[in-house]
Amino acid sequence: MGNVPEDVTRILGPGEQVQLFIQQKIYHPKINVDSVVLTNERIILRHPHDLRLKRDFTDFSYTDVSNAILDKGVLRSTVRCQLRFGGDPLSLNDLPNSDAEKAYGIIRSNIARYQTPFSTGYAAMAPTGAIPTAMPTIVPAAAVGLRCSKCGQMSNQGSKFCAACGSKF
Repeated sequence: MGNVPEDVTRILGPGEQVQLFIQQKIYHPKINVDSVVLTNERIILRHPHDLRLKRDFTDFSYTDVSNAILDKGVLRSTVRCQLRFGGDPLSLNDLPNSDAEKAYGIIRSNIARYQTPFSTGYAAMAPTGAIPTAMPTIVPAAAVGLRCSKCGQMSNQGSKFCAACGSKF
């Protein structure tokens, strides 16, 4: 995106790329927003103040967004993002329909990428009981050793005592 301001490109992380930049008056509850930047990792809101000489940034990671809703109007639309940890929803109001559709598509695809329940589990935590990615290798019984008659553990080949319980073979 060629029209992304320099101050936004300076705060991007390594490997983070701008997917959509929308510059216009967008109103979030209680916050006046100058522009919205959608990257492959987060949603960034630019807040101007002090006669537009200073800017503050607020960002929302896609892991914090639980759902996105597109309210399409005749000429303008609204994209609302429900946040996972409560609070007021992130609302991108008064967008042209084409920008709103692009923003909605980008947000939905990034939510799906960062929150796929089968690959990441709940809230980016590793799932319990994950499916193994490698097939177990079959080891011949002669290479493993003997099974202990007392505790049932396998021993190393050539050992005279069980490593788990200490009983003699």
